[in-house]
Amino acid sequence: MHKAQTILYRVKTGLYVNLTNKCPCACTFCIRNHADHVYTETDSLWLEHEPGFAELQSALLAEDMSRYTEVVFCGYGEPTEALGTLLQTARFLKEHYQLPVRLNTNGLADLIHGKPVAPLLAGLVDTVSISLNTSDPDRYLQTVRPRFGAQAYPAMLQFARRCTAYVPHVVMTTVSTTIPEDDEQRCAALCKELGLTYRIREYSPAPADGKEAADAAQ
Repeated sequence: MHKAQTILYRVKTGLYVNLTNKCPCACTFCIRNHADHVYTETDSLWLEHEPGFAELQSALLAEDMSRYTEVVFCGYGEPTEALGTLLQTARFLKEHYQLPVRLNTNGLADLIHGKPVAPLLAGLVDTVSISLNTSDPDRYLQTVRPRFGAQAYPAMLQFARRCTAYVPHVVMTTVSTTIPEDDEQRCAALCKELGLTYRIREYSPAPADGKEAADAAQ
């Protein structure tokens, strides 16, 4: 496994923030199983060390932020595993730049930290994109393989509901080819019932195609 300290990387017009490599899930379709990065033009997203806020602040100040249309917390780990740094960085972004902030997450922050996390995102995050992955709790356990077991799926849905009270845009996603079409239809119906946006991300098992790899990593 090749490691680097790639904490910021560009995807089209978005600036992506790679906070941590920690994740409570071991998804069978995760691109981390196949490669150390998701774009041919980026170095490894396996971190030499987890960055603190000071390191992130320095990296952001060195960036030409006028090149970007949004900042996205998404890398080779679950961003809410580094919740304190995430919140500090999001606050810094809001105070210094006029850019929307998106959080891509597996939705298990409440279980990770043992408390409701959605209220902490208020005013700091504009969009939360949550990995729904399937409408079937049993399939979820088989493919996402969360360390929290059966409590993970309902906790993820509860997190999504809570986010609607604190975040302007809440999206739930599945990955194409990983579930059958009828499951995608049930996911769409579930999101409609919850008042959330549903999106199907394209999947690529290797970073040969930048767009597909990007979507596979949310």
